[in-house]
Amino acid sequence: MSADRVQLSRRGFFGMGAGVAAGVITLTACGSGSGGSAGSPLTMTVWGGDTDRKTYQKRIDLLVKKYPDLKVKLQLIPSDSYAQKVQTMIAGGSGPDITQVAESVNTYSSKNQLLPLDDMVKKAGLDLNKQFGPVGSIYAYEGKTYAIPDRSGAITVYYNKDLYEKKGIKAPTADWTWDDALDAFKELTVPGKQWGYGGAEWYPQWWSLAYQNGGTIIDADGRPAVDSDEVVEALQWAGDLVFKHKVVPSKADYADMGSEVGADQAFPLQNIATHANGFWVIAGVADAKFAWDIAPMWRGKKQAVSAFGSGLAISRTSKQRDNAFKAIQFLTSATAQKEIIASGEDVPANLQVQHSEAFLKPKWMETDIDMAAFGESSDFVFRAPFIPEWTEMQSAMDSGLADFWLGKESAKKALTKLQKDLESIVKSGS
Repeated sequence: MSADRVQLSRRGFFGMGAGVAAGVITLTACGSGSGGSAGSPLTMTVWGGDTDRKTYQKRIDLLVKKYPDLKVKLQLIPSDSYAQKVQTMIAGGSGPDITQVAESVNTYSSKNQLLPLDDMVKKAGLDLNKQFGPVGSIYAYEGKTYAIPDRSGAITVYYNKDLYEKKGIKAPTADWTWDDALDAFKELTVPGKQWGYGGAEWYPQWWSLAYQNGGTIIDADGRPAVDSDEVVEALQWAGDLVFKHKVVPSKADYADMGSEVGADQAFPLQNIATHANGFWVIAGVADAKFAWDIAPMWRGKKQAVSAFGSGLAISRTSKQRDNAFKAIQFLTSATAQKEIIASGEDVPANLQVQHSEAFLKPKWMETDIDMAAFGESSDFVFRAPFIPEWTEMQSAMDSGLADFWLGKESAKKALTKLQKDLESIVKSGS
């Protein structure tokens, strides 16, 4: 598998890919001939890099081929300024007809900037749960649906088959318990040289553990719940992997591996034997000289896992709402979603595609990898708390857990303080 065939980008939790260097790239696909429409083209804003641009354009070309009366103008906006630009466009009355959204979706919807899609979904006879699994309801706010899932790849476990086989350890499975995982990590660790696991410092990783343990980040009533016994126990388990069991590299250990080396880079270097993260990890091991594979993430009291992706929404300012929904319905169909995996861009949200031969055996994959792990993991995805104060919540978590991840305080102490900070943020935003 050639590394340049797969896009390498660490997206946020249902988040954004690497941005374009500067400016907005605009591409247009139009219907032609007597069937063409004289009306204005639909505008569609997305973020990402060159692979994203090419893949979205291929899907738009398929859309226009099926519906020659539609015109679509694709605008690629740098991810670091995406939300601000799109919200400014909507506030100014010139928002895109279709816009890519992710974890900040409810920053838009809480400001009445997106169109609720429930009536259109019902009229079209779409079964979002059947088509997308648990992710089907991920973009809901106050009982209304604001986006249709487009991309959605759950965290999966990447493991070094050579190291596992050398130690006589069976491959990870979804039935592994935390104890099973820890036992394997201990066996795979060579002090100061090799570690069994890459760690769970990034919030989608430790959130997975929290939900596996019966916890939640924001409860059903919209209140922060990070100081619960379940979340405290999960975070402490993740920290103990570093400081007690020493089966995960510390920050100093990672620094010794090289500049800006994290688990994504340490796994291809064979410094860690196991790594749980998103689809993009594949690019880093595309040309690896060792045998590796993918498995679903292990379980706690129950199976639960974070996912990464985005959805397609319609802005309130759209003057072509029916056409916009028609386009979204096609772009999230199996026909168009196959292009997402064909280019190696991402995991399609459409479950039919995730279970298809096109996904299980992509043409660019030269080694025998268990891609079915993504589809299996889709059943375990928990509903992320996409609160309007998402950005503020993430900032509070980064600062509030900094000392914990340095081994300077317990999970209980860190999360007790974080709970108070989050309560203040959510209260002020309500």
